[in-house]
Amino acid sequence: MGQFHEPKGENSMRKILLLLILLGSCGIGWDVAWGQTTAKRFSWVQVKESNPWVPRDSSGELVYRDKMWLIGGWPGSMRDVWSSADGANWKQATPEAPWIHCDLPTSLVYQDKMWMIGGWSGGRKPTASASNKVWCSTDGAKWECTAPDAPWAARIGAGGVVFDGKMWLLGGVQKYFGGEKYLLNDIWTSTDGASWRQVTAHAPWAPRAYHAALVFDGKIWVYGGGNYWPKYLGYNDVWNSSDGIHWTKVTDHAPWSARIWFSSVVYRNRIWLLGGWSNNPSRNWNDVWYSSDGADWKELPTDKVWSKRHEQSAYVFKDKIWIVAGNPWPITNDVWQLEIPESWFERQKR
Repeated sequence: MGQFHEPKGENSMRKILLLLILLGSCGIGWDVAWGQTTAKRFSWVQVKESNPWVPRDSSGELVYRDKMWLIGGWPGSMRDVWSSADGANWKQATPEAPWIHCDLPTSLVYQDKMWMIGGWSGGRKPTASASNKVWCSTDGAKWECTAPDAPWAARIGAGGVVFDGKMWLLGGVQKYFGGEKYLLNDIWTSTDGASWRQVTAHAPWAPRAYHAALVFDGKIWVYGGGNYWPKYLGYNDVWNSSDGIHWTKVTDHAPWSARIWFSSVVYRNRIWLLGGWSNNPSRNWNDVWYSSDGADWKELPTDKVWSKRHEQSAYVFKDKIWIVAGNPWPITNDVWQLEIPESWFERQKR
C-alpha cells in the first residue's frame, strides 16, 4: 500500500486549529485577520478556597511591607489581623487588636505605618456606634491610638487616600442604618493622624458612603457609593480634584450600574471597579470595569470570576489584582487573583 501524504494546505489548517484550541484554553483567541493574539476573555485564578481566618466582609485591607493585610471585619466584632506574602498562606498578627470599630473602617498606609480610621461596632444593637478614633501600627499586633477623639464626626464607609504628603478622609456616614441626613461629603487631612484640618465642609459631589476614593493621574478620584438603609441610594457618577477643594464632574452616569460596597483599585495605569451591591432589585455584582480617564469605561471580558459579592477586600499586589473574602451570602474566605498584561490594553486600541 502506498504511503498517504496529507496535503500541505490541510496540514497547515490543522496546525492553526490546534493553536486556536491551545490559546482558547488559556483564555486567549487568535485574530487571523490581523495576525495577532488578543485576549478574548480572562479567567480569574482561585488561589485558596478557604483560609484559617473566619469568613468575613467589610475588613480593612492594605499592602504593607510586601504583604497583603486583612484587618478586622464583619460579622460580629472581628478584631484579628492577618497577613500573607502569597495569598495562600496567612499568618495571624494578633487575635484581638485594641480597636473595636472594625466594620467598614478606612485603612491606609502612610509614613511606613498601617492606619485604621473610623469604623462601626455593634451591628444593629441599640448600643452600636461609629468611631472617630485613629489607630496606627507597624506590625499589626501593637496598635497606637493617635486620635481618641478626632474633630470630624464619627463615621463608617468613608473614602481614604494618601495625597500631597497627607492622609485624606472623604465623606462616609455617621450611622450605618440611618437616613440621608447622616451622610457626609466633608473632607479632612492630617500629616500625623493626631491633628486634622477640614479642607471643605461640603464637596460638590452628593453626600455618600461606601464609595471609591483613590489617587490616579495626579488627582483624587471619587466615584459610586450612596447609602444602604432605610432608603437605598446608589450613584454611578465620577469626580476628580487636584486639591480636594475644587472638583470636576467627569461623568454623571458611568456605564456600570449605580452601587455601593464595591472595590476599587488602580492597576495598569487605570482605575477599576469590582463587584458591589445595588437595590431595586437587591443584587450582588461580580462585574469588573476599568477606565483610563474616568469617562470612558469598559467591562473586562471574563469567563471565570469570583461569585457575585459585596464588601470584598481588593489589593494590587505582585503585579496582579486580588479579591479576598466578601459577602455573596454565605460570607466567604476565599482568595482570587488576576494578571492582565499591559500589551492586552494596547491591542484594544488598534
